[in-house]
Amino acid sequence: MKITGTGAPSMAPAIGGAANAPAPAAAAPAPAAETGAVLQSEVLKPAAKALAALPDFDAARVAELRDALAKGELPFDASRLAGLIQRFHGGR
Repeated sequence: MKITGTGAPSMAPAIGGAANAPAPAAAAPAPAAETGAVLQSEVLKPAAKALAALPDFDAARVAELRDALAKGELPFDASRLAGLIQRFHGGR
């Protein structure tokens, strides 16, 4: 999913009269796309770091489930699994 926008939202100051004051000429804003990318990157850095630290899958849990299936300790309903796969892919 791609989300696009027109840039950073403008926020008016809470103090009366300051909203009509002209912006200083020396403080030229950065391009909206660049500012948004930097902000998004800074906000997402902790989450991206935590996600990178996780393993791709829990190998021990997969082995545990595989063994339980093989021993018949974990019920397996093929028609339910087929229905879930079909629903996930837009069949229902």
